[in-house]
Amino acid sequence: MKTIVHAGAGTLAIILIAGFLAATLISELLLEEAAIVAVKKAILTGLCLLIPALAITGGSGFSLARDRHSPSIERKRRRMKLIAANGLLILLPLAILLYLRAAAGLFDGLFYALQALEVLAGCAQLSLLVLNFRDGRKMTRAKRLAAARKLNSI
Repeated sequence: MKTIVHAGAGTLAIILIAGFLAATLISELLLEEAAIVAVKKAILTGLCLLIPALAITGGSGFSLARDRHSPSIERKRRRMKLIAANGLLILLPLAILLYLRAAAGLFDGLFYALQALEVLAGCAQLSLLVLNFRDGRKMTRAKRLAAARKLNSI
């Protein structure tokens, strides 16, 4: 059950971050300022789902790994530390600041510089999560194959 929760929360986090990035890029490149404000507000609202999803992913991952040590687990642990730092120290403050500036109509050079930083940090976050997802799938491949063989033999 813990594995399902871990995988589900991680998948949700990946989907949310990809959605935030897509919405940001589409609104910035193709839509009016009102849409940018709406996207920034939606991202802030979505953080209420993303932050717990990331916390559940990290907590369940550490619990699943417990005392185990392997190169894959160590890579995932290091990445989770980077994911947490990037999210709390860079992405969360940027999301708040960008929403406040957009809501005030401050679409100036500073807004777009901060927006570029948010997109870069968001891409880094997404990449780290996808790498952890990939490593997790590799680690559980044998277990999934054994379960599939068992189902096929029934």
